[in-house]
Amino acid sequence: MRLRDLFSDDAVIEPQAAAVDVKGLAVDSRAVRPGDLFFALAGSKTDGARFIESAIAAGAVAVACDHAPSSDRRIPFVVTPNPRRALALAAARFYPRQPATIAAVTGTSGKTSVAAFARQVWERLGHASASIGTIGLVSPKRTVYGSLTTPDPIALHRQLDEITADGVTHLAFEASSHGLDQFRLDGVRISAGGFTNLSRDHMDYHPDVAHYLAAKLRLFRDLVPPGGAAVISADHDCSQQVIDAARSKNLRVIAVGRDADGTGDGIRLVEATVEGFAQKLVLEHRGQRHMIKLPLVGEFQIENALVAAGLAIGTGSEPAAVFTTLEHLEGAKGRLERVGEHNGAPIFVDYAHKPDALAKALQALRPYASRKLVVVFGAGGDRDAGKRPIMGAIAADNADHVIVTDDNPRSENPATIRAAILAEAKGADDIGDRAEAIKAGISALQPGDALLIAGKGHETGQIVGDKVLHFSDHEAVAAALAARVA
Repeated sequence: MRLRDLFSDDAVIEPQAAAVDVKGLAVDSRAVRPGDLFFALAGSKTDGARFIESAIAAGAVAVACDHAPSSDRRIPFVVTPNPRRALALAAARFYPRQPATIAAVTGTSGKTSVAAFARQVWERLGHASASIGTIGLVSPKRTVYGSLTTPDPIALHRQLDEITADGVTHLAFEASSHGLDQFRLDGVRISAGGFTNLSRDHMDYHPDVAHYLAAKLRLFRDLVPPGGAAVISADHDCSQQVIDAARSKNLRVIAVGRDADGTGDGIRLVEATVEGFAQKLVLEHRGQRHMIKLPLVGEFQIENALVAAGLAIGTGSEPAAVFTTLEHLEGAKGRLERVGEHNGAPIFVDYAHKPDALAKALQALRPYASRKLVVVFGAGGDRDAGKRPIMGAIAADNADHVIVTDDNPRSENPATIRAAILAEAKGADDIGDRAEAIKAGISALQPGDALLIAGKGHETGQIVGDKVLHFSDHEAVAAALAARVA
C-alpha cells in the first residue's frame, strides 16, 4: 500500500515519499520487517523516537511521529499531530475488512461478560459471531486465549480482517479506558456502544475519576456514529452523564436496569428472584412483559445480560427472540464460575481484582452461604496501592472468613501488599502462598459454606518480579480437591 493512502490529510508527507510502498506496520522496533512503516510513539515509560535508528536498521521504509529530525533523514518521515490515532487509522486502512456489525462495551466491571454474552446471543440467532477482550479472541474458526483487554491497533485490525475473512459478521469487544484514551479503537466501524458501570480502577494511570470517566465517554462522543445505539446501565450515579453524552451525539439510547423506562426502547428489570444457581427475571420492553430464567448467579450478571441484550436489539435483532436467548447464556471463564465443591459447599473463581467487583461478587454469593462465606484474595503490585485497604475492608464487611494471599506482586514485596490489605481486614488469615491459601480455604469448608477465590479468574500466570510463573486458580482448586479425596 502507498504511504500516502495510509494517512489523513492532516499528516505532512513529502511529495516524493507519497508513493513509497509499505508492506507492514510496526510500533515495536524489534518487530520491524523490511518494508514496514514504523510508528515512533511517545509513552509514559519511554519515547519511541529512541528506537528510530533500530527500526531503520531493521528495514523500515518510513517513520511516523509528531516531529521529524532536522537532519539525517535517510528515509521519509511522516509528521502527524496525533501519532497514536494516526496508527489506528492506518491499521484500519491496511487491514480493511471488518465484521458488518460491531458492538463495543466499556465500564469498570462486566466488559468480558457482556462481550461473551452478546456473542452467544448472536450465535443463537444464527449469526457467525466473535468476541475480543481480556480472555482473548473467541470466534467460530479461531480462538486465541490470553490478550490485553483492548489489543494494540495493528493486532486488533489484523484480527478484524482475519475473522471477517472467516465469515464472522457480528463482533462484540471490550473497550478499556486505556484503549479509548490511547486512540486504539479509532478506525473500528462500531455500530453500538455499551456501558456497564464505573467504580475505582486504574488510578495508577488516570489522575482522577473524572479523567477515567471521560476516557470511557470517548466511545459515545467520538466512536459510535450518529444514529448508532448506546446501551447504558441506568442504575448508577454516573448513568445520566453517559446518557447525556450519547444523546449529545444523536445516538439511540437504550437504557437497561431497574431505573430504565420499559415503555420505550429501554429494558426495565421489574423483578428478580433467586432460584438455585439461576435467577427468574421479569423484564419490560416497549410496554411488553417478558419472563425469563437467567442461568447465572448475581445481580451484576443481570446487568451484564441486559446490556448484551440491548446491544443485540440496538443492532437490529428482534427483542422477543433476544430475550429468549438469555435463558441459554454461559458465564465467561473465571467470572463467578462454579469450579467445584467440598462438603457440599460450592467453590467459585472470579476475576474480581478491584473494590466494587469484589463487593459485588461477595454479595452475589451471600444467598448461597447459610453458614460461612469464605474469601481468598490479594492485590497486584505496581498498581493502584490505594485500593488495597479498601478491598480489605470490603472483604471483612462481606465475608465471614477472610484469607489474604498474593496476586501478581510484580516488583513489590508481597508481604507489604498483604499488610496493606490486612490493616483493614482484622482477624483475616495471612497466607502468602496462593496455592496454600486456596487449600486452606477449601479444607475449612463445612456444609452451608461457600468459597470465593478472587483476583485471577481466567489467568494462568502469577507475576513475581519480572517473571511470569504458571499458576491457575482452577488448577489449584482441582489439586486441593484431589488431595482431599486421596
